[in-house]
Amino acid sequence: MTHTADRLLTVEEAAERLGTGVRFIRRLISERRIRYVKLGKPVRIPEAVLTAFIEERTVEPMARSRSTFGRAA
Repeated sequence: MTHTADRLLTVEEAAERLGTGVRFIRRLISERRIRYVKLGKPVRIPEAVLTAFIEERTVEPMARSRSTFGRAA
């Protein structure tokens, strides 16, 4: 759920925040992979939705295990 106080980002602002092109954001919208608000023709993306999108796709680093291979005696 989004909060009513969330700032609504334009497609351009969302693209800038993700560091992607506008086309990528429009594809996310057309494929319904991200929630958005339709205000007539203009489309807006709540900040909280974009933050959740980023968090859901953040990959945590794996703990590196010590390998016994490749060690010199």
